[in-house]
Amino acid sequence: MSKLRCHISISLDGFVAGPNQSQENPLGEGGEELHDWLVRLKAWREHAGMEGGEENVSSAVFHEEIANVGAEIMGRGKFGPASRGPWGEDPWRGWWGKDPPFHKPVFVLTHHEREPLTLSDTTFTFVTDGIESALQRARDASGDKDVFIGGGADVINQYLAVGLVDELELHVVPILLGGGARLFAGVGQDLKLELLRVIEAPGVTHLKYRVYMSRGA
Repeated sequence: MSKLRCHISISLDGFVAGPNQSQENPLGEGGEELHDWLVRLKAWREHAGMEGGEENVSSAVFHEEIANVGAEIMGRGKFGPASRGPWGEDPWRGWWGKDPPFHKPVFVLTHHEREPLTLSDTTFTFVTDGIESALQRARDASGDKDVFIGGGADVINQYLAVGLVDELELHVVPILLGGGARLFAGVGQDLKLELLRVIEAPGVTHLKYRVYMSRGA
C-alpha cells in the first residue's frame, strides 16, 4: 500500500504558521520566514515555474519529497480564504492563480459542499465527510504512488492522532514565532516518532521520522 507522508517547515517553538493569520498574511506574523530556505532553492523555483535560485543539500531533500506522490490532501485553511465559512456565490479559487503548482489531484477537507474545481492540470475535490474519506479518495486517485498531507497544522494533527501517517519530515527553522498554528497539538501520548535521518542545511535542519502508535507497536 502507498504511504501517507507529510513534510512541513516548523519553528523551534513548534509552530508551522505564525499568529494573526489573515487574508493579507495567510501564514501569520513571521510565518513566511519558515519557507525562506525553500524559496531560494533552484529546484523549488523551477518546480514553481520561476527562474534563479541556489543549489545546496536541501535540493536533494526537496526532490525526494515531491517524487512518487500521486495526490495531496489539504485543509480548508491552506486552500483558503482566511475567512473560511460558506463558499458563497463567487467561490474562492485558491491562492495560486490559474496554474497551481500541484500538478496532481488535491483533496480539500471542508465543512461546506462544493463541486470540484479544475485549474490547469490540478483538480481540487472538496471532501465533507472526514479525514478517512479524503485519504481513501486520495489513494484511489494516486494509484501506487504515495499521498501527501500538505497542511495546515490542524489537518496534520488529525491524521497523526489516529495513526494514519507513515512518514513525517520536519524542516526545523531556527526562529521563534511565539504563537500561531502548533504542530502536535492534541495528538496524544500514543504517537511515537522513530528518527530516520538528520540533514543539516543552510537555514534549516531536516528531521525525518517513521510514525507509529505505541498501542500498536
